[in-house]
Amino acid sequence: MNPKTSDTTQRNIGGIIKEYSEALGIALILALFIRTFVVQAFKIPSESMLNTLLVGDHLLGNKFIYGIKIPFTHHYIYRGEDPKRGDIIIFEYPEDESIDFIKRVVGIPGDVIEIRDKQFYRNGEPVMESYIRHVDPNISAPRDNFGPKTVPEGHYFVMGDNRDNSQDSRFWGFVKREAIVAKAWRIYFSWGPGGVSNIRTDRIGKEIL
Repeated sequence: MNPKTSDTTQRNIGGIIKEYSEALGIALILALFIRTFVVQAFKIPSESMLNTLLVGDHLLGNKFIYGIKIPFTHHYIYRGEDPKRGDIIIFEYPEDESIDFIKRVVGIPGDVIEIRDKQFYRNGEPVMESYIRHVDPNISAPRDNFGPKTVPEGHYFVMGDNRDNSQDSRFWGFVKREAIVAKAWRIYFSWGPGGVSNIRTDRIGKEIL
């Protein structure tokens, strides 16, 4: 083989490797940026949000909407809009911040929260919630009788839609604004107990409301 041809081939291979390495590096940086500041994937492991979210739902959370934080801190670079009543949020579990929880916001700062025999009251008025699920006729506290308590400034009261089977603010208190990670946005994949043999195609792409 001609030595010049060999050198040229090696340079071409080296150039291709360098080009692909740079492209891969840029893609990884972009993916990390998107995950840190824009959207992040989450999986539903429990039944606390039935029937809105099912075990095995894989969803995307919008991280940008509530603001951008300095990574690994609770300090905002940009503070977005505040969560609203009815928003389904992903947040750091108050008793172990390494764990992400997902619940629905039912009380914002200043709201007076009360539950009487399973009926939810906000600011003294009964709230009709089409998305909730009750399966246990028994009454227990604090699950079914709670409050009244006022949501403090900078905090939120959250509950699971599956009200009889949800560990939420009734048990461990309020969620701090800075502990909120993202707003649940859209289901990108879902499968049931059978795994790949039970892909729920009707849920893929569904907006979370």
